[in-house]
Amino acid sequence: MVSLVLPRSSSSDLRRLSGAGPVGAGIVGRDLIFRFAGYEIDLVRQEVRRDGAVVPVEPQVFDVLAYLVQNRDRIVSKDELFESVWQGRIVSDAALNSRISAARRAVGDDGAAQAVIRTVHKRGFRFVQDVSADHDPSSGEMKESTPGRIASEYAPALAPAAAPAEPLPLPSKPSIAVLPFENMSGDPEQDYFADGLTEDIITGLSQQQWFFVIARNSSFTYKGEAMDVRQIAGQLGVRYILEGSVRKSASRVRVTGQLIDATAGNHLWAERYDRELSDIFELQDEITTRVVGSVSPQILIAEAARVRRKTPQSVEAWDLVMQALPYMWRMTTEDHGRAQDLLLEAIGLDPEYAHAYAMLGWTYITMFNLDTGRPIHEFTERALDAGTRAVELDDQDPWAHLVLGLAHARRRRPKPALMHLSKAIELNPSFALGHAGLGYGLAAGGDPERGLEALEQAHRLSPRDPFLAIYAPTVRYMALFALGRYEESVSVCRSTIARHPKHAGAWRLLTVSLALLGKTEEAKAALTQTLTLQPDLSLAHVENNNIYAEPADRERFREGLLKAGLNR
Repeated sequence: MVSLVLPRSSSSDLRRLSGAGPVGAGIVGRDLIFRFAGYEIDLVRQEVRRDGAVVPVEPQVFDVLAYLVQNRDRIVSKDELFESVWQGRIVSDAALNSRISAARRAVGDDGAAQAVIRTVHKRGFRFVQDVSADHDPSSGEMKESTPGRIASEYAPALAPAAAPAEPLPLPSKPSIAVLPFENMSGDPEQDYFADGLTEDIITGLSQQQWFFVIARNSSFTYKGEAMDVRQIAGQLGVRYILEGSVRKSASRVRVTGQLIDATAGNHLWAERYDRELSDIFELQDEITTRVVGSVSPQILIAEAARVRRKTPQSVEAWDLVMQALPYMWRMTTEDHGRAQDLLLEAIGLDPEYAHAYAMLGWTYITMFNLDTGRPIHEFTERALDAGTRAVELDDQDPWAHLVLGLAHARRRRPKPALMHLSKAIELNPSFALGHAGLGYGLAAGGDPERGLEALEQAHRLSPRDPFLAIYAPTVRYMALFALGRYEESVSVCRSTIARHPKHAGAWRLLTVSLALLGKTEEAKAALTQTLTLQPDLSLAHVENNNIYAEPADRERFREGLLKAGLNR
């Protein structure tokens, strides 16, 4: 492990936070298979099976089935399904009804019999079959993971991405999605390199103010899929698609790229680049410039010749950051620890690599709800240190401002929080997590309505984002609680917990929202689970660590804990 000393006074040094063991935030924590009447719903493999044979289902249909079977002890409302499957996006009742019908067909049911999924008039739906639930023995052991293997499994432990039911409208400015470049080296362990090149091209395009660029996590849901680019463009609501391939061998790299106007079905350009590996950063800029010139020739090419972010001094350091990114997107403490080791090694090679500091800070941000056995302020301090250092080195890195802004939000400093979060999306208007982060800062800082608006923009920029499916509900239930909309807050918390049973933040908000609704017994049961995940929770915790900057919000939170039975 690389030791790291910051050239400034710091409340805590930047290093990997080692824990007692992995704590999954998603279904990996329980690996359940539900069995009934010859059918199986496998949450690990995202499959429906009948007598061992896979039953083809669309992702949203699987989501509906999985949510209903996990909540089979009660009626699930339409609003709850909208929040769980569509993450709060506005869709019609007809879209939901079509998914319910398809879910019934997948398990041998129909609207007349309703032997598996029953419609409860004006209340919702309930899964009514007798179910047995088992752990999946094949997933009981931790598999040795490598960057290539992790990168090829774009989002294990995350909710399956839900494709929009209808094609999204095109934005007013040029819109593009960059699909994951294919690894042509013949070595699966080089997948991370192809993914890293893709990610940097997305970053370069995103920082051109005149472009609408789909976020990385939505683009990567198409990795390995053979689909018509027109279908992908319709699902993402973009006009242009950039795709390509990468072959890396020793010190040489060959990259091919082609830009497609999906609305017209035309190839705008296709090109092959052969370069020394040391020229990889110039190659990224060249591809970005070519895309800009092809899509908007009226823009001066010189203005788009360089991305804003400073390039690292070491190709080896950049390579380590690329290896870290797949681990960073997996929501377990073990994978975050591996990401931290790689990022610290990159910083050791290049102590002025701002983006490595920013990514390190992001791992501390996301561990906030993963490792509840560690005091919350430790994560906040480390995120603050990493974000500050990143901004000092490169104040044009959107990730650096995102991390620093979220850290200030956690410290109840709304003014600097919103300044940095706004700067992140000013630098990168297509930064979906940046918009979600701004929503977090607004919800925590006393402007929850605008927080929900920022969250909607995040969803538009990344409509298939499996990571946003974890992060966005946190922003949403925070804003709903601040607005006093406790019923809706309860619904979002429940859907979050159904997917990620160890999400401590959702359990805390569920507890206080239920208590403030007068549902005392349910609140007490939720408090019991909350204390299992966070044994040190106390009334003093609200004053010292609760993220709401408004005293009235914190007082309501404290009142909810008291009503739920917390008296310490």
